[in-house]
Amino acid sequence: MSVSSMQGSGRRYIVAAIIVAALQTAVLGYVIESRASILRSGADALLKTAPVDPRDFLRGDYVVLNYEISSVPVASIMGGVPQDQGKKSLWVRLKAGDGGFWDIVESSFERLPEQPGTVVLHSRPFYSYGANSADHIRVEYGIERYYVPEGQGTALEKARQDGDVSVAIRVATDGTPQIRSLLVDGKAAYDEPLY
Repeated sequence: MSVSSMQGSGRRYIVAAIIVAALQTAVLGYVIESRASILRSGADALLKTAPVDPRDFLRGDYVVLNYEISSVPVASIMGGVPQDQGKKSLWVRLKAGDGGFWDIVESSFERLPEQPGTVVLHSRPFYSYGANSADHIRVEYGIERYYVPEGQGTALEKARQDGDVSVAIRVATDGTPQIRSLLVDGKAAYDEPLY
């Protein structure tokens, strides 16, 4: 093999490595900017957390959060539950209720239109049992984990057991929520930076 062909082959590897690195950087930048965009310009809502089994509360450096709005009453679903089983997602409309916490007003398996004074969350896909659904459907919104600084979860565990933890979120127009702040006794314990 000649020196010139080895140099040409080496250049191709370098060019390929640069392209791969640029693509990885672009994808990472997109993910970070998507999250920051919601935090910068999304609609605000305050959610009350519900108790979680303490064995699942802390795993390493994140807190598992459960919300009252994660249990969607079937009675709130406009048009009812589709008869067919399979992967589905719900659109859930929230409105400020007692104590400033936001509660479910209505939900639907179809996208809900915007209304003043409300926000609409889009759940993550879940398996729907169709006509065999129970009285409530359990959903997740992608805000069930909150990462805390190392070693600072003990105070949150105690506050959670006392029922004093709430979460302020921002919601994008497509229904994607982001945690803006974790509150203990109504005061911000952790604020999420944009970047």
